[in-house]
Amino acid sequence: MSLSQEVQNSISQLDISLERDVFMRTLIRELSGTLQEIVGLEEASGFISVVGQVMGDQINNSYKSALQVSNLSREQVAQVLVDLKKRIQGDFYIIEEDDEKIVLGNRVCPFGEKVIGRPSMCMMTSNVFGSITASNLGYSKVELQETIAQGASGCRVVVYLKLTEDAEEADGREYFKS
Repeated sequence: MSLSQEVQNSISQLDISLERDVFMRTLIRELSGTLQEIVGLEEASGFISVVGQVMGDQINNSYKSALQVSNLSREQVAQVLVDLKKRIQGDFYIIEEDDEKIVLGNRVCPFGEKVIGRPSMCMMTSNVFGSITASNLGYSKVELQETIAQGASGCRVVVYLKLTEDAEEADGREYFKS
């Protein structure tokens, strides 16, 4: 075995926590952190929102195609929001659901510990949830009441389906069918 092969073997056996998932979550964390530092939280959230909107549209189309429907019902929207997060290793669940809103909880962020201190990353959830809901039901407003990114033990996300008094008073982002 050559010296080069020996070095390569010894380096490849090192106990270093680096694989694609950790690398990608760290990349997103550092990008969002850099944006937050340079342009501020509001603008960073705006940039991440654009990406979330595009991803929400793609995910929505995938579910509608798989279900062979042109629009998802309210019940399907709620289940899609939970399912898509489970597929990316989140742990979202429905707390409450009616004609006016869907309230979701979450025990595990798909970004893991990389989300802590990076609330702009939560705009991915807001925009994906908001765009899927509005695209199918005509309107949504997403309120991130509690987030792991801001130090909570879990997340509480309210997706308003109608422009009610509660929705108007909520501190969130509105989404409309395009």
